Amino acid sequence: MPWAVTPTIPQLRILTCVLSPFAVVVTLLRLWIRRSHGKLWWDDLWVAISAFITAVFVLVFMLHIRDPATNPMTQSAKIAVYYFCPLTFYAVAWTSRISILFTVIRLSFALLRKLLIAAAGFFFFCLLLLSAQVFWVCETQPGWKDTPLAQCDLGRQVAITLIVMDVICDTILIAAPLSLLWGSRLQRGLKFRLIAVFASTAIMTGVSLYHDYSIYLFGGLEEAFAANLQVSVSLMVANLSVITAVLFRAASEQSQHTSNKTPLGIATFGGGTNNRRGRAPTFGAIDTMMPDDDPHIKVQVDISQVDDSPQMEAWESDMDSKVPAHDHGGARVEKIELRQFPPSAAQAV
Repeated sequence: MPWAVTPTIPQLRILTCVLSPFAVVVTLLRLWIRRSHGKLWWDDLWVAISAFITAVFVLVFMLHIRDPATNPMTQSAKIAVYYFCPLTFYAVAWTSRISILFTVIRLSFALLRKLLIAAAGFFFFCLLLLSAQVFWVCETQPGWKDTPLAQCDLGRQVAITLIVMDVICDTILIAAPLSLLWGSRLQRGLKFRLIAVFASTAIMTGVSLYHDYSIYLFGGLEEAFAANLQVSVSLMVANLSVITAVLFRAASEQSQHTSNKTPLGIATFGGGTNNRRGRAPTFGAIDTMMPDDDPHIKVQVDISQVDDSPQMEAWESDMDSKVPAHDHGGARVEKIELRQFPPSAAQAV
């Protein structure tokens, strides 16, 4: 017989009451961190929606797996509760994916950003399609509404649809952060965050495929176990990039506190070109080093590529007359050195 986890109903209740609430608590922590830093964005909205639906999923699932012999609900109520179980499951799984996608959209730009926004629309379409499929599969099955537990057998049709959509959408989630990492010089914190998105999405893919496998071959309690596992893992994965970024920042601050020098990383998207006025906008690179034994602060600003707006063109013309240009890796680079005034000079000014 193919491998399967066959839990008991008490074990399912423990799993539901521990993992999913923990994922909700992690989400609340993430939202508090983002709110305290004033950085709330669309990815936070989607993960908040996912956390709310997770709470609803826990409620309806606990009602659904009650002992039929002692369950006081009417048969119509049991049917309604069952329908809420797959619908809330799909909602958590796909809003979590959309939140992860918007985390990458937040760091992307230009054409990639537009493609990922279109992908978010496709993810939402998958959610609607899978939700509709529950009804057209279950409503055509006779007899299940009269059983004591009132649970529909979703069967292989739903499993195959889930496998196809999971593979397509998770491939997008894995490829999107890799496309940002490829050929880009990022701050260590941003790079670490993208790597976390990449790694955690791979974990979520494995759990979702296990759930699809359970639907395809087993159903019943095995399917319920896999669904609960995927709900909690999906929500936790959606928060992982933010939590790891906070932990990394805390570790960096501790390291800087004990170091004599405080380097700030380079955040540059897109490589430099020989044409100073390329159309693709890029972020400038700022590299600073503040030695404790030097009263001067040196700041070097590298501008490897800018857009062709009139304001930027005028700024470049003004800089050409003041700052000598240097060749840096085949790209034209302007270097500016800023020095902090000594206390006496600052008072004189």
